[in-house]
Amino acid sequence: MPNRPATAYKVLTSPQMADLEAGSFEGAPIDIQDGYIHLSTATQLTETVDKHFADQPDLWIAAVDLEALGDAIKWEVSRGGAEFPHLYGALTLETVIAYSPLEREDDGSIKLPVTG
Repeated sequence: MPNRPATAYKVLTSPQMADLEAGSFEGAPIDIQDGYIHLSTATQLTETVDKHFADQPDLWIAAVDLEALGDAIKWEVSRGGAEFPHLYGALTLETVIAYSPLEREDDGSIKLPVTG
């Protein structure tokens, strides 16, 4: 089994973040259509935002504890042959270890929420 990170990230709109803060997030329209919640690793996050959320205001980044989700996480091959973590089930606030408004570093990469 490849060495996989223990944390992944979900990009959320402000209304989706409000759902999560209320307890759980069932998925964006694309998640519901595909049957799972799309997550990205730290190294995949900037490309995900640039490709799927370009010019969208008021976005949030949630850091998700993959180990707490156990078997609900499946690593599946997606664009370019890369493995992405997919959550089969709802994202609950108790499995989110940090979240913050989407901000970029000076180099243009996405600033990760501060955990711990």
